[in-house]
Amino acid sequence: MRTAYADCLHPEAVAQLAQGLAPSDTAKTATDCPDQELELVLLFISPLADIARIAAEACAQFAPVTVVGCTTAGEISQSGYGEGGIVAVGFPKSHFTTCCTLIETLDTPEIQTALHQIIRNRRQMTLAAPDWESEFAFLMVDGLSRREDTLTAQLAPGLGPVPLFGGSAGDGDAFQQTSVLYDGKVFENAAVLTQVRSICPVKVFKADNLTPTNNRMVVTAADPGQRLVHEINAEPAARELARILGKDPEQLSTYTFAAHPLLVRLGDQHHVRAIQQVAPDGSLVFFSAIDEGMVLALADQQDMVTHLQKEMQSLGQQRAPDMILACDCLLRRIDAEQKQQTNAVSHILSANRVFGFSTYGEQVNSMHVNQTLTGVAIYPPPDLVPTQADVP
Repeated sequence: MRTAYADCLHPEAVAQLAQGLAPSDTAKTATDCPDQELELVLLFISPLADIARIAAEACAQFAPVTVVGCTTAGEISQSGYGEGGIVAVGFPKSHFTTCCTLIETLDTPEIQTALHQIIRNRRQMTLAAPDWESEFAFLMVDGLSRREDTLTAQLAPGLGPVPLFGGSAGDGDAFQQTSVLYDGKVFENAAVLTQVRSICPVKVFKADNLTPTNNRMVVTAADPGQRLVHEINAEPAARELARILGKDPEQLSTYTFAAHPLLVRLGDQHHVRAIQQVAPDGSLVFFSAIDEGMVLALADQQDMVTHLQKEMQSLGQQRAPDMILACDCLLRRIDAEQKQQTNAVSHILSANRVFGFSTYGEQVNSMHVNQTLTGVAIYPPPDLVPTQADVP
């Protein structure tokens, strides 16, 4: 895997990324060494950038390599958490084959067309690399579309047994405009699905440091289409939540929601239903699906640093990943900042070669979740794994 980073405001940012993704032996060109060619470039771009310009320049710079990406609520690079940058991830042709599908509008007819394309893509990749057995799918979706829950459920039949993870594009902490990138253009109310087949072993994972408590509440009035909760326990939503938390209703903020996540039980698992903000009328705006009658539980939080370290150790138990591509919820980052753990978390991410972005929500298989870390660990292929004889 190859990675690069550039300041999003630097006039030569795209050129710097191209240089960073070039083969380590610069004496070898793609013509001299075909296995150095890239199959795909992912870009995670700060909303501070001129998104349209970066998209167009990257498409031209890396052509004919496919370039896709999205805006972020923060970036994860070689230094861990950061802001104001562009993270690039390159997939070499020697180890990966990929197909990308743009879902230009998140409406049902468009999804049906995309499903047929996804099924064809998987068949095509299987024929192209029959001996490569590892597969995963990576989704980037407009983080303000409110369609992620429906989208992930609709994509599942087309993907079959292939594990999916992804993230909702961000806009820092502004919540104004989020975008995905495809073929040099910028799209809203859209998504890009990347299907990957590889010779490298992979493991898709989901992790959060939350457990439910017995402190529960019931959604008694809601607008599911807008992800709005008007009432909790038959009381105005924001005021009732503040009472449960022992807070002043006027003081509810993103920091409060990050520190006091809510969980919903689905089957035998709990998933976060995170709150984005308080609406002007005192309703609560959620990051993911919500409905009347839903029972929400306050969560207890394990120490994030300890929990993250254990998760990384688990992913590297048999062998260390070459890289981890990750989608990490903005609320996890905010919670780490509030607890003065940003440096410790960044150190763990950096030490384990985690690259990706901070999101407005995460996807895993057919679920859209919040306040979660989802990703894929990509391991060296078997012929590159050191044997005991190779160890000095």
